[in-house]
Amino acid sequence: MKNIILFDDQEWKQLLPLTYTKPVSELRVGILTIREKWEKHLGAKTSYITQDYLAEKYAINVQDDNYIINGAVLPSSKLLAYIEQLNIHEAILDGDELIAARLDRERFDLLINEEPIEEMVGIDISNEENLYSRLSRPHDIFSLNSQEIEKDFNLITKNRRSQDISDTNQVINPEKIFIEKGAKVECSILNATNGPIYIGANAEIMEGSVVRGALAMCNNSVLKLGTKIYGATTLGPYCKVGGEVNNSVLQGYSSKAHDGFLGNSVIGEWCNLGADTNNSNLKNNYDEVKLWDYIEERFTKTGLQFCGLIMGDHSKCGINTMFNTGTVVGVSTNIYGSGFPRNFVPSFAWGGASGFTTYRLNKVFDVSEKVMKRRNLELTLEDQKILEHIFLKTAMFRSWEKA
Repeated sequence: MKNIILFDDQEWKQLLPLTYTKPVSELRVGILTIREKWEKHLGAKTSYITQDYLAEKYAINVQDDNYIINGAVLPSSKLLAYIEQLNIHEAILDGDELIAARLDRERFDLLINEEPIEEMVGIDISNEENLYSRLSRPHDIFSLNSQEIEKDFNLITKNRRSQDISDTNQVINPEKIFIEKGAKVECSILNATNGPIYIGANAEIMEGSVVRGALAMCNNSVLKLGTKIYGATTLGPYCKVGGEVNNSVLQGYSSKAHDGFLGNSVIGEWCNLGADTNNSNLKNNYDEVKLWDYIEERFTKTGLQFCGLIMGDHSKCGINTMFNTGTVVGVSTNIYGSGFPRNFVPSFAWGGASGFTTYRLNKVFDVSEKVMKRRNLELTLEDQKILEHIFLKTAMFRSWEKA
């Protein structure tokens, strides 16, 4: 079995706040996380090269023969063919950028220590068009979600048979619908004309829901009564969704369980959007949307006309919250109150349009422990250390602390 090591490069910082709590390869786009995609395609186990403060939870496993792959890169048939053909001490380069390499233990140590590696053979793929896709900014997750649901659907369902679809449902293009064992779907409309519909193990679509693919529901996720899905949407494990959703990705263990609109958005893990929360995904003047950029420390252009909400892990908002077009919310925020909060809400902020105070770590730990316990999971000491590091690292953005 191949030993795959997925490494973070500068894309890790460009994908904040989603990557504050995890390596890039743990992000979900399509049905699977990037790590899960590589494991399934290559029949391998993976480990990580990531930020020092994440390394205790996301450890590295070095062996005598290692495949090193950029964790922001999404597998494609062409790129997989290149990787499968790699000989020891060969690397795949996109110009000066390392995409993948095959190294023994000694040369891997040289790479980690940023020392020259002799006798390396570089294969430059920069002249090949459409060889692979990658995540460079948070909005790439929903922008690439349609193609990745299609690819993951074909990978997961190949040579397998779906559970039968209940006769209580109205179905269009049933050959592109796959229902895993234990899933329940009754009295709903499923239209897979524009993309596949994947319903994971023990997931449920409640009565009256209207679904237009592509849709990916991971294990134990739920569409509440009368939910409307417009396509290219992913619900990670144990997510609950209601209301109206278009082209959005919930990474896992998060809820938007009531009415309200969510569009062209990415929601991290352990988040909760209160009843009747709405986000704008289109500016009134139809201009290009700008998003907060953690590297530039300012708002930068996305190239998109439609872009909604980006929310980091462990963040929450109260009922009737309204988010403006292109809003970025950090890790462990608690937003409530009337009016629109600012377009960039720093991590560990507590408040809303009328102003913020700091969400203290002891309160963060207390709430996170309670929330995770509901899913029979534990907020570990490793998790607490990560959150504490983020708390200190993001203090620079909490301007009210300097007043």
